[in-house]
Formats: sequence, C-alpha cells, structure tokens
Amino acid sequence: MKSHVKNILLLILGTFIFAAGINYLAIPNKLSEGGVIGITIITYYYLGWSPGLVNIIINAFLIVIGYKLLDRRVMLYTILGIVFCSLFLYLTENKLPSVTSSTLLAAIFAGLLVGIGIGLVFLSGGTTGGSAILARLCNKYLGWSLGTSMLILDILVVSASVFIIGLEKTMYTFIAVYIGARTVDYIVDGLNTKRAITIISRHTADIALKITGEMKRGATVLHGHGAYTQTPKEVLYVVIGKQELMRLKALVQEADPEAFVVIHEVHEVLGKGFSM
Repeated sequence: MKSHVKNILLLILGTFIFAAGINYLAIPNKLSEGGVIGITIITYYYLGWSPGLVNIIINAFLIVIGYKLLDRRVMLYTILGIVFCSLFLYLTENKLPSVTSSTLLAAIFAGLLVGIGIGLVFLSGGTTGGSAILARLCNKYLGWSLGTSMLILDILVVSASVFIIGLEKTMYTFIAVYIGARTVDYIVDGLNTKRAITIISRHTADIALKITGEMKRGATVLHGHGAYTQTPKEVLYVVIGKQELMRLKALVQEADPEAFVVIHEVHEVLGKGFSM
C-alpha cells in the first residue's frame, strides 16, 4: 500500500510539472510538442479546443490498444496519468502569463519540465498516455530506451506542425523535444544508475569483510590469476548505489592502498537488495 501511495504521489507531481511546462512555456510562445500532446496543442492553435479535453479524448482510443499489450498495473497507472495530466492541463490553461517571452528559453525549459514530468510518471510505473504508451511498448518489445522511443515518435508529430506554427517555431520545438527526451532518459536511467566495482587486491578477505560488515552489501569472490606471473588472485565484484561509491573507495584504500579498482556504470540491476 505504501508503494502504491508513493507511486501515485509521484505520478501526480509528474503530471503537474508536465502541464506547467506546456501551459506556461510552450503554448504562450507558440511552440508545439510531440505525440498526442502535440496534436492537442495544434488543435488549440487552429480550432481553440482545450488541450486537456482533447488529450483525454484521444487517449481514450489509445488505452484500448495499450490495454491488450501492457500489464494491468502499468495500464492502471497510465489511466491515472492520463486523467491527472488532462486535469492539470485544463486547470492551468490561461491561468498565468508566460514565464518568458524568449522563444529559446521557453524551448529549453519547456523541454526540461516536460522531460522531468514524464520521467517522474515513468518512475511511478505509468505513462501520460499518447506517444508514452507507444514508447512503453517499444521499450518492452523492441528494447529501445523510453527517451529514444519518444524522440522518434515525437519527431513525426512535430514535423507535421510546421504547417500550423511555421518553420522557425518548429525548429525551436525540436530543441524542446530533444531536451525532453534526454531528460526522460536521465530521470529514468540516471537516477537509478548503480556502480559495479571490480577489486583486485592481496587483501581481498579484509576488504570483503568491510563491505559486508560496514556497508551491509554483498560481494562476490572470483578466482583468477595474473596473465604474466600466473600468480593466483582473488577478485571482488560488488554492485552498489552511486551514493555509496565514496565510502567504498575509502574502505578499499584503508585496507589496501595498492588495490587495483575498476568502476563501471550500471543502468539496471535486478535481484535481492535492489529494486525490481
């Protein structure tokens, strides 16, 4: 239950940040967006229809597609994401003046806010609907990253918006979409990155004891030998959170100043002791 409450709060925060990026930065500066939200913005410019209402109508059709292909938990959070996203788009519509009149600044920060918002929604286990549903499917069945999937899908929609907002605004929109896609990848993958540490030392037992005892982390002992000397060696393999890296380095330095340490960045870890 605590996990569900945390995810729903994360989803609500993400959808609000997303809506703020659209209504306070993108629309006031005549920028578009990718995916379904891009379509809703174009209909707003051309027909004056509310982005929030159009968003929930279009996504109702996409939910039918996603319902058969995504698991129930993801679909439940996706429905919540669509509802809250549409609600916040509607509530924040025309409520405050534009944050900036600079199109470049608007593109940069709209991309950041939209990317942060969608990233938080993805972390909650849901989507904001639209191209996010399709991005989830590409991630699940094709192995594409969420940010890259959204970037490809969004490019198609943004390219079509040139007939409504003009070439220059479309170019600025591409900047916003690219920044948003990279921000999504950073939020989803960057905040979850772990560090895999390979340690070669003459004091493997002492280092392993410190890791398991003081850091409460597991360690795997691998048996090898030097290629030139043929001397048997024990190699430690450890996976930790990036915030634990400095502590581990200090423990290794304390046990063996001459230890050979290799640090790898890991984007996903599954198993006991790490989130699934």
